[in-house]
Amino acid sequence: MARLTTLVSAICIAYAGASRSFTTTSSWGMVQNIPRGGDASYSSVCEDIKSIIVETATKKIEDLRTKIVDEGAVVDSFGETADTICNQALEDFIQKAPDAGDDASAAATYDKKLSELEAALDAPLQVLYLRQLALIREKALEMYRSASRVSETSDYEAMLQSDSQFSSKAEEATREGSDWDYSAERSHLQSIMNDIASTRKKLMDVQMKSSEKQSTAMAFLQQQQQMIQQLQMQLYGQSSPWNLGMAYRVPDTNFNLQGSYQQGRANVQLSCVPDEYAPMLGANGFTNGVGPGNLGLSLNLSV
Repeated sequence: MARLTTLVSAICIAYAGASRSFTTTSSWGMVQNIPRGGDASYSSVCEDIKSIIVETATKKIEDLRTKIVDEGAVVDSFGETADTICNQALEDFIQKAPDAGDDASAAATYDKKLSELEAALDAPLQVLYLRQLALIREKALEMYRSASRVSETSDYEAMLQSDSQFSSKAEEATREGSDWDYSAERSHLQSIMNDIASTRKKLMDVQMKSSEKQSTAMAFLQQQQQMIQQLQMQLYGQSSPWNLGMAYRVPDTNFNLQGSYQQGRANVQLSCVPDEYAPMLGANGFTNGVGPGNLGLSLNLSV
């Protein structure tokens, strides 16, 4: 509004002392003489000029809307582009609108139409500005997630980098001299990053506690195993490092004899297990005596 007041004041000074009637060229190239007191006619002419200028500027705004809303792209220097659209529209109105002269009522109408023109363009541009801020926020949030997940950068440093990027891009998208503000979007971004960091910290705490419990359980089991080994040594003396196993099947029978020697103790077991492959090996199998076909040996040495 300060800029509008300055422009209007300059116009009033430039046209001070003009005649009691004023001349203007219509949008169709016709010269119109609007006498003093013709407020309705003056307002109608200004409204027509404003409508034509708004229609022209709307086409430029629609191009921006296509890029931001439909394509989801961030427009570089959006604030400067929006400011150029508004300034060009105001300059066109100043050049084409009729001179109000010393008519206070016409001057008030002129100021009103000038303000309405800027408001008509500022409103859709501000809607695109908010959409642009949402896109910038999402890119900054993506940068934070990537930096905190891939690299060794701490959450705090990743937050600072993302916040700095958002502020830079948001400032670039803000129209100079307007009431556009990105503090709400910035606060929302910071809140999301804090929630993500808090959730990640809780998850890490749970994983660390689970790992500590597993380590404690393993240490307890190892301790119990050592105690069992000590008790065995006290009961049976020093155990032998030799482990020996043997299995023998009595030829032409289902009897299987198994023996083992482990940790200084011997164990013998006799079982009746049918030989499923006996019909395939003939009446006496491969041999009639003790051989590799019916004798198995295993030997382990623990050091």
